Amino acid sequence: MIQKRQLRLGAFMRPVSLHTGAWRYPGAFPDANFNFAHLKRFAQTLEAAKFDAFFMADHLAVLNMPIEALKRSHTVTSFEPFTLLSALAAVTDHLGLVATASTTFDAPYHVARRFASLDHISGGRAGWNIVTTSNPDAALNFGLEDHVEHGERYRRAREFYDVVTGLWDSFADDAFVRDQQSGLYFDPAKFHVLDHKGPQLAVRGPLNIARPPQGWPVIVQAGASEAGRQLAAETAEVVFAAHANLAAGQRFYADVKSRAEQAGRARDQIKILPGAFVIVGDTVEEARAKRATLDSLVYYESGIASLSIAIGHDASNFDPERPLPDIPETNASKSGRERVVELARLENLTVRQLAQRLGGYSGLAFVGTAKTIADEMEEWLVEDGSDGFNVMFPFLPAGLDEVVDRVVPELQRRGLFRREYEGSTLRENLGLARPKNRFFD
Repeated sequence: MIQKRQLRLGAFMRPVSLHTGAWRYPGAFPDANFNFAHLKRFAQTLEAAKFDAFFMADHLAVLNMPIEALKRSHTVTSFEPFTLLSALAAVTDHLGLVATASTTFDAPYHVARRFASLDHISGGRAGWNIVTTSNPDAALNFGLEDHVEHGERYRRAREFYDVVTGLWDSFADDAFVRDQQSGLYFDPAKFHVLDHKGPQLAVRGPLNIARPPQGWPVIVQAGASEAGRQLAAETAEVVFAAHANLAAGQRFYADVKSRAEQAGRARDQIKILPGAFVIVGDTVEEARAKRATLDSLVYYESGIASLSIAIGHDASNFDPERPLPDIPETNASKSGRERVVELARLENLTVRQLAQRLGGYSGLAFVGTAKTIADEMEEWLVEDGSDGFNVMFPFLPAGLDEVVDRVVPELQRRGLFRREYEGSTLRENLGLARPKNRFFD
């Protein structure tokens, strides 16, 4: 009997909801994004439902929007990813813990050391979301007046990946003998000095941490530009995507999987998980009413700030009742800008309508009953639009609980999602091979 393909489900948990009105929704925890007791509860709820991973996005700037929008933002204060995930590792046993770390504003040695530590602390559940940081305001927090050019950021990211993974391979898996009788703590024949000298980076090594339990923490990537897709195809094991419809998802899926094969990788060793905003109701009409209520909580100032960030251009002076004007390319996210411009054009939206949509959520959304949502998720899986989803919750805790209590059991009933974890590490649960040490057999 052929085993039916199963969905992989991650949970987008920083911020706990991308929707700017989430913290104001009736019954929502207004401090859900910055309350460890709440976040612990969310993580344990996700683990009980057998989710693959708890994913933390990250941002390195607060002053990236006008104060009128900033004062309404529930993401203005957030935990540092490694600190939070290390704490969550102690209160979970199987849930993957994926953190974002920037290749533009951090050093490879720091990143390698933090992720190796998280992997050891969690017993092999860490994942690294490689980002190049599209937000130009972040540059100002790291001594730069101008953001690093887009292509240059991706060239650095590619070399950065080589250095970090090389550092993780500093020691053979059996290097630490810890022989109390002979006094030999580790075998010096089983450690490697990287001594990397490249166009962007110079790192001697070795890393001062034993090889991670997974060999390498799982590599995650989310870029959708030409450079981002190529980086994903060459390096990523999980790809977070942003596509509003199945046809676009299928094109991306085929493109990235094909690029991975051309890079000498197996198609099943790269999992593509589009972000999916999920709202559950007893009826489709009830679910739509929930979304309407949620969207009504978005202030125009918040929406226009979200629009400005998405297009990399100040939209506050645009005429709110007119269509989006021509937007020149900037040094910010290229794929994000393209998605917004396409959305405005396809739906003939005014600036006000577009801002309202972006202040809420403008991407892929499953809004309906447990059955209709499972139908859509199954279609994406069967039709090669995705290998699963990075689920985004509309508000917390009810939005998460409704997915766990209604949608997950329906997926399990259909044989589309696990009832028990397959292994103890994130790699095992995702069906990913443990990488060999490049320096030792």
